[in-house]
Amino acid sequence: MTANVVVEAESSPSSASLNKFERFKAEKGGLTVKQELEQFAQLGWEAIDETDRDHRLKWLGVFFRPVTPGKFMLRLRLPHGLLTSSQLRVLAEIVQRYGAEGSADITTRQNLQLRGIRLEDIPDIFRRLEAAGMTSVQSGMDNVRNITGSPVAGLDAHELMDTRSLVQQVQDLITNCGQGNPEFANLPRKFNIAIEGGRDNSVHAEINDIAFVPAYQVGAAQGEPSQRQLGFNVLVGGFFSAKRCEAAVPLNVWVSPEEVAELCLAILMVFRDHGLRANRQKARLMWLIDQWGIDRFRAEVESVLGHPLIPAALEDEIDWDKQDHIGIYPQKQPGLNYVGLHIPVGRLQAAEMFDLARLAEVYGEGELRLTVEQNILIPHISDTRLAVLLQEPLLETFSTQPPPLERSLVSCTGAQFCNFALVETKNRAVTIARELQAELDLPRPVRMHWTGCPNSCGQPQVADIGLMGTKVRKNGKTLEGVDIYMGGKVGKHAQLGECVIKGIPCEDLKPLLQSLLIEHFAATPKPVAETETECLATAQAAF
Repeated sequence: MTANVVVEAESSPSSASLNKFERFKAEKGGLTVKQELEQFAQLGWEAIDETDRDHRLKWLGVFFRPVTPGKFMLRLRLPHGLLTSSQLRVLAEIVQRYGAEGSADITTRQNLQLRGIRLEDIPDIFRRLEAAGMTSVQSGMDNVRNITGSPVAGLDAHELMDTRSLVQQVQDLITNCGQGNPEFANLPRKFNIAIEGGRDNSVHAEINDIAFVPAYQVGAAQGEPSQRQLGFNVLVGGFFSAKRCEAAVPLNVWVSPEEVAELCLAILMVFRDHGLRANRQKARLMWLIDQWGIDRFRAEVESVLGHPLIPAALEDEIDWDKQDHIGIYPQKQPGLNYVGLHIPVGRLQAAEMFDLARLAEVYGEGELRLTVEQNILIPHISDTRLAVLLQEPLLETFSTQPPPLERSLVSCTGAQFCNFALVETKNRAVTIARELQAELDLPRPVRMHWTGCPNSCGQPQVADIGLMGTKVRKNGKTLEGVDIYMGGKVGKHAQLGECVIKGIPCEDLKPLLQSLLIEHFAATPKPVAETETECLATAQAAF
């Protein structure tokens, strides 16, 4: 797939042909605005330098949203999607001050984005985050984004490796323990890293710039053929963009757990120093791999490391179907369980965040975990407490047994808050899913992913049915519409789906989705009387 791509000549950061982003980065580094936050807060969002406001603040996770002027989005860094109840309570207090305008979204990288934030509050918010052991540094623009791992690390009796400490180690090195690290704050473009320790590819390894998947190497470390050592095969180059989407390719490298962080830094250095910077649409890692070829890329990484790398193990250990972790599951710790709560399209209000923190403390050990499907797990719940937890009113909204279309529904932010989005996504996704569920019986969940634009934050390419926002013409009018993707597969033998239908007006979408569900996913129409009853219930429970 990548062999036929024509790439431009390599360009250095000092080239006269640099795009506007490289020019403003050369003028003033993104992390420098950290020292100016108090001044920005006093001046107000309309008075500060436009490049600082619209771009450099993103190095601190602060995003100006043109569709909601004066109300910023704050993207955190939550490595491995791990949160304590006290941390969640701090975040709830932050969004609570903004009333109906404040909310939080779980992202497809096990992260949280806070909405409605005002610039004058940022210095105080940052102090509160630091006191709670959280950071938002280097979570936007040309930085390594939130590092993902299995949401059941340390809980699953069948896992191969608990990767939580590895993810934290990589995060700390890249961000200087959350204080900001200029060494890795000027990459050619964004960069995604995932470290999988389970068998089900919970991190979607194929869509990351670097992915570590568990694999046994025979005699790799001590040269003794009888020994099997658990480590990771390495994939590189996976990404989505408006111009191109590619699955990660094997680097033909196996590393021990002790070598993971070192390899991450070496690959980042190669990408930082040699990645394409003239054309921003060709600045992701895969374009450099295309230009050089995988063998030269690996050789350059070895040169940075100062030693050769061990060839990949013949097979990895990803041999399960993808798990969504919604429901009640026994942990490997006797007598304890984790409970997976379905959060419709990842949207949280302050009151719900407070309630989730309470549940984690009362029934568990004050821990919560986010998933790439935009849901939440509460671990460490004793057998004796499960029945009481299931009676909590919040579980009527955040169910452990959601219906099949809602269960696997994922959505990006959409036009409600994002200026790149061409269509509204979250509310529409929930409404259509509920209407379809009222009319159809489905034998299994169907993964439907919505994304508002070709940037693919909602990852439609990994879905059973993916919907990408676009503009369409109908009867002489411009309307919101979607392109439809199908064929995405997750878990073992993961693959990206392809666009199969283009330019469907959203107002015409539901009957087409109904046909696709019947034809491809064995859905069957419900009896008319049952359908009418469920349609009424759907209207009453509108999102």
